[in-house]
Amino acid sequence: MRFLTIPLLAAVFLVAAGLAADPNYSRDVDQYRAHREAQLKQDDGWLTVVGLFRLQEGDNQIALPAPAHAVKIAFSKGQATYFAEGKPGVALKPNVDIISLGPIKFFVIKRGDDYFIRVKDNNSQLRRDFTGLKWFPVDPSWKITARFTPYDTPKTILFDSQNGVKQPMQSPGYVSFTRNGKQYRLEPVTEGSELFFIFRDATSNKTTYGAARFLYAQPAKDGAVILDFNKAINPPCAFTAFATCPLPPPQNRLTLSVTAGEKKYSDAIE
Repeated sequence: MRFLTIPLLAAVFLVAAGLAADPNYSRDVDQYRAHREAQLKQDDGWLTVVGLFRLQEGDNQIALPAPAHAVKIAFSKGQATYFAEGKPGVALKPNVDIISLGPIKFFVIKRGDDYFIRVKDNNSQLRRDFTGLKWFPVDPSWKITARFTPYDTPKTILFDSQNGVKQPMQSPGYVSFTRNGKQYRLEPVTEGSELFFIFRDATSNKTTYGAARFLYAQPAKDGAVILDFNKAINPPCAFTAFATCPLPPPQNRLTLSVTAGEKKYSDAIE
């Protein structure tokens, strides 16, 4: 186990003190949170997701919300083909080809070895009834400088999900940080150009969403990663049952109460 050196601990305290005196920090977090809510509410955002259908070999009948109707998707050896009535089949590439039927859209997604049809409806009740996100007050002390320890080669982590789909992702290393005199460790995966943390903590199922929360961070610089828990967010599964959210691995289940970031939206989905 590696512990923070005295110089790094001093740097952490200096950063925290600087943040407390920086009036721009709260403004930055507020802007991030406003953007987060706008993304949820926008056309095709997560609040519009109304269906998820696992594709089986052969013909699949996919029920769509009104005013659309059921459609046929043929699936064979990883290839999905959409058949509109009286028209030739259209091959659908995962996350690329989107079929629009008025306010209804559907497309193929791949999770692990499984393929699904995801359905979105811009007129969904969830979107219409959305009441806004809830957050802990901005606390600069939750913007933490963590030490990054890289792996010699990326490590594959197999994530479970709430709907049973297993998703392999690559981890470049782990971060360690100190809070209230105790050291904690988290293992991120790489998503695009960012580090992606899937974690659970002692607030889960209490003030925050029970399954997990997500946190994004920039890659390590000079051996350090900035973890801004004020920007921790709920996964899509906190809003819709039709998502395939990964669950945190054992090493990312903190005994620490992270009283920062997004709170639970509702008790309806847990």
